[in-house]
Amino acid sequence: MGFQRRDIIDRLREQTAQGKAILGAGCSNGLIAKCAEIGGADLIIVYSTGKTRMMGIPTTMINGFSNEITLGMLDELRNVVHGTPLIAGIEAGDIYCLNLEESVQRFIDKGFSGVINFPTVGLTENIWGGDDMLERKTRSALAKGFGQQNWGWEREVEMIRLLREKGIFTMTYCVSIADAEDMARAGADMICAHAGPSKGGLAGWEVDEQSDAMMAHFQDMMKAVRAINPDIFFVIHGGPFYDPESTAVIYEKTDAEGFVAASAVERIPVEKAVTEVCCGFKQHRIRRC
Repeated sequence: MGFQRRDIIDRLREQTAQGKAILGAGCSNGLIAKCAEIGGADLIIVYSTGKTRMMGIPTTMINGFSNEITLGMLDELRNVVHGTPLIAGIEAGDIYCLNLEESVQRFIDKGFSGVINFPTVGLTENIWGGDDMLERKTRSALAKGFGQQNWGWEREVEMIRLLREKGIFTMTYCVSIADAEDMARAGADMICAHAGPSKGGLAGWEVDEQSDAMMAHFQDMMKAVRAINPDIFFVIHGGPFYDPESTAVIYEKTDAEGFVAASAVERIPVEKAVTEVCCGFKQHRIRRC
């Protein structure tokens, strides 16, 4: 079942009007997506990178082409998800489909109801790239070689602008306030502040705990994008937020409207549940003759 942009926005607005937090659930297979829908997820987000979570290793880009992997994941999820919008993670810098409009149209034609810019260069550029943003400058310089007007972060912004013109629901990962402002001006419906790689579980990253400075950054980002578009949704993802308990502080210290969970809804819960149930089975003692 496909959802129109207006329908998705109305559904999300209904949740926030009731004081309920929005939940975007990153799901990499049918079972996880099916359970996420039953549990009340508002959006089911399909990431190619989530495949490695289901392999028992950290979230990384697996061998292959991200967009083709994501396109190939839809049928399995759509088979068991019937009432929740499915959001595609699209890598804007797809060297195998250089025409951006043609690239995103594949996802619309396939049946996705929305898009998020993922994998995103903004994550590596802002968290690991350093203050001089050398990676961003390098990617920008590649545009000419690809025969394109822009590449890297600018191309991701252009992708969101193009999708907005097509009337498709869009959400975007952003690390810096400047990047979030870029996406708000491009017409994004939802800004997702990325707090970095996720902590928790057997394969989580070692990250710092949340701090007042981090919370202030999120709040400042939200204020900046709301100054551009008062109706934009604002949610948070990753970093030290890896389960329902750890996200409570988000709603205590910021005006964020929800959370996007990936490892937090598929890897970590599965690790915990399977470990505990196996331990439970092993508690039984056999009768001895």
